Amino acid sequence: MLADGLAALRHIRTKELDCGTFAVRLQFNPQRIVSTTAIVDAASIKARRCFLCLENLPSEQVGIVYREKFLLLCNPMPVFKEHFTISYVEHIPQSIEEQILSLLFLTKDLSPAYSVFYNGPACGASAPDHMHFQAAPTGSIPVESEIGDRLRFVKISGGVTCFTREQYGRSVIVLEGNSEQQMEMAFLRLSSTMRKILQTNEEPMMNVIGSFSNGTWRLIIFPRRKHRPEVYFKIGEERVVISPAAVDIGGLVVTPMEKDFRTVDAAMITSIYAEVSIQHETLISILEAV
Repeated sequence: MLADGLAALRHIRTKELDCGTFAVRLQFNPQRIVSTTAIVDAASIKARRCFLCLENLPSEQVGIVYREKFLLLCNPMPVFKEHFTISYVEHIPQSIEEQILSLLFLTKDLSPAYSVFYNGPACGASAPDHMHFQAAPTGSIPVESEIGDRLRFVKISGGVTCFTREQYGRSVIVLEGNSEQQMEMAFLRLSSTMRKILQTNEEPMMNVIGSFSNGTWRLIIFPRRKHRPEVYFKIGEERVVISPAAVDIGGLVVTPMEKDFRTVDAAMITSIYAEVSIQHETLISILEAV
């Protein structure tokens, strides 16, 4: 499976879309159809075997045990030439609030070669019932190199600096700091504030991309309000099979259908980003309260 997935990467096609104040890269990658169209409603999840549980992994698959809690695995349907799934050894729900320290440890231990990203259980995780991260070569997701442009300083709180990116087509929050404890507390404060502002008892919908460089952690956080855009659910030729997760909302939009790769334009991407992200006014409320 991994050999097929890597072979398929040699034939992917990409193109750039200029969306005015930002750009995105489309990737035509048919191998990703399983993840993009994953059925993640509660009943379907309960009825299927969890493909990340140790007893359900392919017998040929091997991994590296990390800190006695996670297993580093090669992703057999890669978006990148080096694409890893980092799954918890036990079957526990996807929750970054419970595992934010693990994310910080991972980003430091895998630096400078790799960044680590997280998809919330209701906005991109194809296994929302099993805790996992993913990793890819640092800089593979466009936002990692673009985020320095048009950054707006918000505040310094508890030793952690908070920024946002203006005119980016979607809401984004950036946390930077050099203490894992301070970063943990800052993230949990942010998540708690999002719960209050968004009026939810569940973990707030978000995608997170983490990295570590020159002694500093950076968390790029995309607060979400929807999993999939309306065009995903349309019938026939009107349907666009784009299901934004961390990679996509970070600027590398995977299109497993060739039709979508040919027809999706900047206006469509701008519309999808705006639809699945929290509104700008909500973002400002969160930043003022955090």
